[in-house]
Amino acid sequence: MASEGLHEENLPEEVKDYHRVIQSTIEELEAVDWYNQRAAATNDPEVRAIMEHHRDEEIEHAVMGIEWLRRQNPTWDEMIREIMFQEGSIVAAEQAMTGKDGGSEGGSTPPKKGLNIGSLKRKGK
Repeated sequence: MASEGLHEENLPEEVKDYHRVIQSTIEELEAVDWYNQRAAATNDPEVRAIMEHHRDEEIEHAVMGIEWLRRQNPTWDEMIREIMFQEGSIVAAEQAMTGKDGGSEGGSTPPKKGLNIGSLKRKGK
């Protein structure tokens, strides 16, 4: 887990920066959760408004980190483009992307025998 710090020595600066952004994004997401809980817990409308304002600023910071990761790594870019900003079920989008039919996740289709790794080709390629 990124919050445990670097696991290797003598890493290139690009790897350290990648870690820094992941760690910072985790921290921003934790702050979003904390402010959201505080907003939900208070009975004071002004305190709620302040907490919601802070929460929304932390969301902005987290999204900036995610966007930096997307720009640095083609897998982030691909996953974001394939799964985010789509209509319908998030799980169905992932299943369509990977070729999984969802049979072993509670659907009526019995699980397939074998490795069940799905298609190695991405949708639309």
